[in-house]
Amino acid sequence: MRPIESAPPGEPTVAPAPEVPLIRNSAFQLLWISRFIASIGKETADVAYPLLILATTGSAAYAGAVGSTEIAVAGLVAFTGGTLSDRVNRRGLLVVCDLARLVMLALFAALVATHHARIPVVFAIVVGAGFCLGLSDPPAAAAIKHLVPPSQLTKAITQSQIRPLGATVVGSPLGSSLFGIAAALPFLATALSFAFSSALLLLIRRPMQAARAVHAGPRRIGEGLRFVARQPVLRGWIIWIMGSNLAFNHVGAFLALIATARERHASASEIGLMLGIAGSGGLLGALIARWAIGRLGPSTILLIAAWSGPVAAVLLIFTPGTVSLGVILAAVFLRGPAVNALFYSYVTALAPDRVQGRDIGAVTALSYIAQPIGIIGIGMIFDAGGPRWVFTVIGLVSALAALPTLSRGIRRMPGPDDLTPDPVRG
Repeated sequence: MRPIESAPPGEPTVAPAPEVPLIRNSAFQLLWISRFIASIGKETADVAYPLLILATTGSAAYAGAVGSTEIAVAGLVAFTGGTLSDRVNRRGLLVVCDLARLVMLALFAALVATHHARIPVVFAIVVGAGFCLGLSDPPAAAAIKHLVPPSQLTKAITQSQIRPLGATVVGSPLGSSLFGIAAALPFLATALSFAFSSALLLLIRRPMQAARAVHAGPRRIGEGLRFVARQPVLRGWIIWIMGSNLAFNHVGAFLALIATARERHASASEIGLMLGIAGSGGLLGALIARWAIGRLGPSTILLIAAWSGPVAAVLLIFTPGTVSLGVILAAVFLRGPAVNALFYSYVTALAPDRVQGRDIGAVTALSYIAQPIGIIGIGMIFDAGGPRWVFTVIGLVSALAALPTLSRGIRRMPGPDDLTPDPVRG
């Protein structure tokens, strides 16, 4: 086990979590299950939003604008979420966000059922959902360090990658299938998921953060960005992540597949199967992430991940059918868990504990920033030129984003276990 990191003067050290097998660590597993259920609800609603918009307006551009709005708001609010997670009770912040989404989605389900869900109402709901997402992501990620011992941190972060991708496998086809039964059902199911997730958080007995002797004021909200800017390793990774998210984020990629499938007259069940297959790639990637990290170096993983995007885009251009598109996208999503686990391992290794929330908030915000542009662009390009042009642009963008991975710094970057926390500078 690695020694506990030293705390800055005046700040208490972090008490280590008890050394038990991760599967028996009830505090971590409750957090994981809570966030998994919340993620299933989010994915269910995220698929239902564009289906609702396409059913009422027929515009892929409108559908893309809805998805991009949620992500844009989440990205902007993540800075505040990171700051709050270093200053307030993280469990309380997560519970409040889940309960707020419970109320919003329950009301929205009622509006959809009574045919009062106009376009402005849809946008208002996704703004609220994005606000809560931006507030809840940083404390959930920062809490992991306090629920597991240092020797299990990378393993816990790797398991955490199963959560959003497994949720995609379950939530995406669930949202499509429930929408086929009744338009309000996916949103009602999402509301129920947040009720369960908040209840599970209340069962966690271990603290999710160390006691703070000094609370950082609002003037230090930009400290997370300065932290990323100081770290060459994180700069290289985040540049590619932003470019990759511009081309292959889940919402945009699913929008492209849904719109393409509808143009090819696919049924709701075929669309659900396609999305389920696409999401299963991420789940498989999560299951093999530990093996990949152990057998391949960080540079190799990043190079493979970066250049698989342009190859997949070319295949999407020329592949007919509907289900086959899901298979190709599954291969793209396969790379995500290992990349994300490594990236957040770097953040955790380099970030001092007292600013962990702000640092995670900063990288979360940066990873979100490019996604709204990509989603809106996909919708507009599809309306103007159809799927062939969409996948051509995705290929060009992902190829440009991959170019920095050929640099010497990326090829020779050290592993996260070889790094030590960066001292906080005043």
